[in-house]
Amino acid sequence: MAKSSAIKAGDRVQWDSSQGKVTGKVKKKLTSPTDIKGHHVAASPDNPEYLVESEKTGAQAAHKPEELKKAPKKKGAKS
Repeated sequence: MAKSSAIKAGDRVQWDSSQGKVTGKVKKKLTSPTDIKGHHVAASPDNPEYLVESEKTGAQAAHKPEELKKAPKKKGAKS
């Protein structure tokens, strides 16, 4: 499990979905309620979620910090 303080915007992360493991990039930390594609995200400062974008599809979704883990950098990616 990842700690919320360990994940930040720009990090490459992985999570499990019904289609298997997904890799993507954290776009931002959500700390207030918001709606993403018709889905209500009940984020707060005490219960943040992260907006992530799939590398494969470009789809964006919100995930709780415990659902995310840091992924290795892409091969050939600059540090």
